[in-house]
Amino acid sequence: MEPLVTVFLYLLNTAVSFFCVFFLLRFVMQWQRISFGNQLGGFVFKLTDWAVNPLRRGIPGFGGLDWSSLFACFLLLLLYHGLLFAIDRIGFLCVGPCTGTRVLLLLWLTFLAFLHMVVYLCMGVILLDAILSWMNPYSPLAQPLRQLARPLLAPVRRLIPPISGVDLSPLVALVCLQAILIVLPRT
Repeated sequence: MEPLVTVFLYLLNTAVSFFCVFFLLRFVMQWQRISFGNQLGGFVFKLTDWAVNPLRRGIPGFGGLDWSSLFACFLLLLLYHGLLFAIDRIGFLCVGPCTGTRVLLLLWLTFLAFLHMVVYLCMGVILLDAILSWMNPYSPLAQPLRQLARPLLAPVRRLIPPISGVDLSPLVALVCLQAILIVLPRT
């Protein structure tokens, strides 16, 4: 592959991953009832509003969840993988008249990329929460990150309580999430 195409795909992948993380973060923040009035919430809200608001007209919230944020993430990943198919980076897997197979493969790869993105978001939240709890627990970002990490760490904390005041749950959760990444097929 030509170096310019590789650079373009790298930059595109970076941009898609960046926005997908924030679409997922918006969904989770609303699901966990985390205020958008803090710095993190305001940033997420303003960064994702351009895509979520138009989608919200066709995809209503249901059960108190912002499904348009999840759909925006999935749609962006679908467009990215569709572009990879179009430039035949992945499309070589299916030669000949097999459009149905290509569509299913495209949807499957998009779903796997979506799952990877969710796991990476969980890992990032846990890691940032742990670092902020050590370095600056009173940072404006500490409280929303703590609220985001709490549901991820609660099951581990029930199994492994703090030992002499040291909470090992972030480490155990990160190891478990890494194991999930190993098991998930790569896109």
